[in-house]
Amino acid sequence: MTFFMLVSITAFSQKTIDEDPELVQNNINYRIAQSQTELENYNYYKAKKNLDEALELAENAGKKKSLGLIYAIKGKLELILEEEENAIKSLNKAIEIQRIINDNANLGNSYKIFGDVYLAKKDYYSALDSYTAAKSKFEEEDLNEELAETLLCEGKTYKELKNYKKARDVIEQSLAITKKYDYLKIQSEALINHAIVYSKLGNNEKALEVALEGLQIAKTNSLTNILNEGYFVVSNLYSNLEEHKRSRDYLNAHLNLSDSIRGLTRINSSRNQETQFRLNQEIEKNIEVVKKLEKAEDDKNLGTLISILSVALITILSLLTLSLYKNNNIRLKTNNMLHKKNGELIIAKEKAELASKTKANFLSTVTHELRTPLYAVTGLSNMLLDENPRPEQVQHLKSLKFSGDYLLTFINDILQINKIEANKVDIEPESFSLKKKINNIILALNNSASDNNIKIHFEYDKDLPDHFIADQLKISQILINLIGNSIKFTKDGDIWIRVYKIEEEGKIYTLRFEVEDNGIGISQEKQDHMFESFSQGSIQINRKYGGTGLGLSIVKGLIDILKGKIYVKSELEKGTTFYFEIPLEQTNIKKAKENKVTYFEGNTSDIDLSKVKILVVEDNKINQMITKKILTKMDLHCDIVDNGEDAVERIKANDYNIILMDIHMPGISGIEATKIVRSFDKELTIFALTAVTIEDKMHEFEEAGFTDIIPKPFKQEEFEKKLYNALASKKGKTTSA
Repeated sequence: MTFFMLVSITAFSQKTIDEDPELVQNNINYRIAQSQTELENYNYYKAKKNLDEALELAENAGKKKSLGLIYAIKGKLELILEEEENAIKSLNKAIEIQRIINDNANLGNSYKIFGDVYLAKKDYYSALDSYTAAKSKFEEEDLNEELAETLLCEGKTYKELKNYKKARDVIEQSLAITKKYDYLKIQSEALINHAIVYSKLGNNEKALEVALEGLQIAKTNSLTNILNEGYFVVSNLYSNLEEHKRSRDYLNAHLNLSDSIRGLTRINSSRNQETQFRLNQEIEKNIEVVKKLEKAEDDKNLGTLISILSVALITILSLLTLSLYKNNNIRLKTNNMLHKKNGELIIAKEKAELASKTKANFLSTVTHELRTPLYAVTGLSNMLLDENPRPEQVQHLKSLKFSGDYLLTFINDILQINKIEANKVDIEPESFSLKKKINNIILALNNSASDNNIKIHFEYDKDLPDHFIADQLKISQILINLIGNSIKFTKDGDIWIRVYKIEEEGKIYTLRFEVEDNGIGISQEKQDHMFESFSQGSIQINRKYGGTGLGLSIVKGLIDILKGKIYVKSELEKGTTFYFEIPLEQTNIKKAKENKVTYFEGNTSDIDLSKVKILVVEDNKINQMITKKILTKMDLHCDIVDNGEDAVERIKANDYNIILMDIHMPGISGIEATKIVRSFDKELTIFALTAVTIEDKMHEFEEAGFTDIIPKPFKQEEFEKKLYNALASKKGKTTSA
């Protein structure tokens, strides 16, 4: 009677729990919490058992949020058990659920665990992508502790990639958060890892200071694993500093603590096997029962007992079969989902590649179509300004020239962005005077500054060398953009330009450049998107101050190419400071001084221009006229043809010194015409005078056999320099022959 009452009460209780959503959720939450506690205590079997029970409850009750969290914790457990592929499957399930229900906080955690899995698999770049996704979600939800932990993991990943400077910067961001909110465990671990990075950067004294700080926090708060790692790191640092006794003391502390941790792990592992041991005991008891039954063959109840055991055996086999069937269904569903996702990814990849090609072709076509008429606009405006226009016409011509230059700058900016995004920008290092370069930039921008009643101040660290080896053109572009921005957004104020050293390793100096103004400032919201293409302060600012919104995007891209980093600090109505850091190589080799600007390395009087014969191959009548005018100003005479076939025939029939070959023409193109010419004349100087995007066609120009390229529209001095140098080169060869 009592037994049946107990069964009834149990059944009623279970029914109540199953029917009450709040009780069901509490039951799920309890098992999730238990699993996390068991994880922290190394009781992995118990953690898995709690998760499986929670998963079954959540699936039956349709608790999506709980399901996502359970799969994420399962992924974490499988990572600890070194089952990375299973972890990836569990995390994919978690992320799929959390995306659908917009559970951003837990979604960030799933991305973070995904990063940990990729880090364990040594797929470091995938790990960085996952950590970036996690950071985005944690920032949205203001989850500072999770953000700090993710930044630390990101720093560890950069450490594995041996990008120690980046690792240092990211770990510093993590430390800033932990110190602000007293997240002591993360702070302690971050300090230990920070010490390792400083050691790799060669600063063992700083590394030791940081490591001891992290060790003290770990000791005070009984953070055993971090303390153990800290002892080992400090031991190595003392060894690097040749303080061997202290190194041995910390190494012994590390070994002793490692033994204790291993002992604890063994105890907990034994606990994980407790259920298996009890199961074995039950099996042994059952074997004993069977033996007793065999001895009691004559017993009247033997048939009944055998029937009961048979029923029990059949029940167990049925449950096992059901379990295998269920697991097989889950596996099939997972495989189908993976195949589906894989197909979607392949389609997305193909679409992205097609979009990229379409974009590149569009830019190439549009820039060519824009450059061709711009050649006429800039060329004609320059000519008219040189031909003594009436006073009332000068301002109109200058406005026309300004508009042409602005359009050309805009086109060049678009091309620059495209090149940066396509990784087609090459670094061209050369020796130059940094201080002189910045002074020249300031001189060039002084007129614009004066128009806004701005005073520019330049501070160059007196201890810095003067000459460096770097890509001075890209540094100039960066500074011109940043200083130009400050001038544009400042009125009746000051701009400060500062250059000083922040690090020195041999001949490599890491310099910080600062451009500070007291202009209108930038809101915090706009600072977050400051370096994106076409990003500007607002429509009102765009209308008032102008600009394309590409300058800072180009700056960011160029600084990345130079292996640097850029930051911005700003406050509305108080001003803005841009500062960037780049490595430069110090040199004592000085570039020869130039007393005046020359476009030709030699004396133009050494060349008899009257005997020079030039053929211009150009189908556009306006461009023909402009090119001929430029050549006439240089005291050079030319013949003109408007297609490739006639050009080949003229070259065969005449002894020309230089050919200026357009690319797009009716009939055969300039590239085809040049290939034909090269079949019978290998030495003739042939310039590609073209408006196409050079980078896209460079290999074609080289294969065709062009001597050099002159892009349209061009500056007259650059055009003259290339022509004169080509003529001088031919003269030198003739003389030596």
